[in-house]
Amino acid sequence: MGADPGTGADVWLTYLYGLIGAVAFIVALLLTVVLHEAGHLLTAKRFGMKASQFFAGFGATLWSTRRGETEYGIKAIPLGGFVKIVGYTSLEKIDPADEPRAFYRQPAPRRAAVIVAGVVMNLLLTFLLLIGLAAGVGIPSEGAATTVVRRVSPCVTAADVCTARDPVSPSKKAGLRPRDRVVSFGGRAVGDWNQLSAAIRVAKPGTTVPVVVERHGSTLTLPATVADLGGSGYFGVEPVARTQRLGAVRSVRFAGRFTGDMTVSIVKVVADIPHAIPKLFGHERASTPGGQAGSIVGGAEASGQVFSSSDTWRDKFTSFILLIASLNLFVALLNLVPLLPLDGGHLAVVAYERLKALVFRLRGRPDPGPVDMTKLMPLTYVALTVLVGVGMLLILADVLNPIKVPQ
Repeated sequence: MGADPGTGADVWLTYLYGLIGAVAFIVALLLTVVLHEAGHLLTAKRFGMKASQFFAGFGATLWSTRRGETEYGIKAIPLGGFVKIVGYTSLEKIDPADEPRAFYRQPAPRRAAVIVAGVVMNLLLTFLLLIGLAAGVGIPSEGAATTVVRRVSPCVTAADVCTARDPVSPSKKAGLRPRDRVVSFGGRAVGDWNQLSAAIRVAKPGTTVPVVVERHGSTLTLPATVADLGGSGYFGVEPVARTQRLGAVRSVRFAGRFTGDMTVSIVKVVADIPHAIPKLFGHERASTPGGQAGSIVGGAEASGQVFSSSDTWRDKFTSFILLIASLNLFVALLNLVPLLPLDGGHLAVVAYERLKALVFRLRGRPDPGPVDMTKLMPLTYVALTVLVGVGMLLILADVLNPIKVPQ
């Protein structure tokens, strides 16, 4: 990127790109939450409910304006947003004039639609980001990996991230750089990734082999000592893959398939968090799925690492879009958990009310009305305490024991 590695200009440029990446993530997070709340707002207004406030951020109000009956504005802490729908629970005290338009007085299907609208907004954004990526930027072609180096692995590991105890990778020790093209490995000419990976696998661990690379039009021979990983030779490079733009139908299929894969991964990570908590502050944090869970701090750090990496801007953009798509999917999935104060908890309350009303009707009794929310408040406080506690724990872990994402 202009300056040689290690120069002062290059270091400052790396810091600058890292800062840009972190800020970009915070902005994307804010937009993710605001769009989630916008889903609630637009649906509530469509059904004639009264929304008195719609704000980006929390804390002190920096700016606001009123449009009709809704106050729109920006608050000081840019880490979320909220919409205030009058009468969202039966515990809220409201003006008698607003009673007919209160949320809890509306038919169950309308309340359910408003509740799930935020999740739908995040899922829609996830799909649009993935479709745009596949159709506009392109995705790696199947079997199109080349011998051009995309990333030099910093350590010897089978995991996605490195720990302090992992030894330095042979490729890093040898001095390989991104965009180098490997011409031969251990005396064997390689023309594609399959040939290169085969040459690496058959190399005897512990032996030093010549690696011939082409860099900026010049040919260099770099000695590399092959490492052992699972009984096979390990070198530690990831290839550049040729990309292709997909048509509309294939882009939609890609988005659906990728969303499914991300959903499985997110569920595995979240389900493993209790098991990983004792390891969050140790060198083995990244050894389990739950240990790779991150907070807002970790997300900003990961985005900064993406922007400051030696990848091409095309690859950086792709990684950032995938990060934001996974963020939106996580917000959607989290809000589907049937616990108050999450959307899933409110949806569960609506479902319980209708089920109870059906049972009463079958018994010839009148509709019992809304759920007594005071009875649910203890459970709500417990759920909120757990969510906040885990969130603070992950923030602390990301500050004191951050995960190094692949560069």
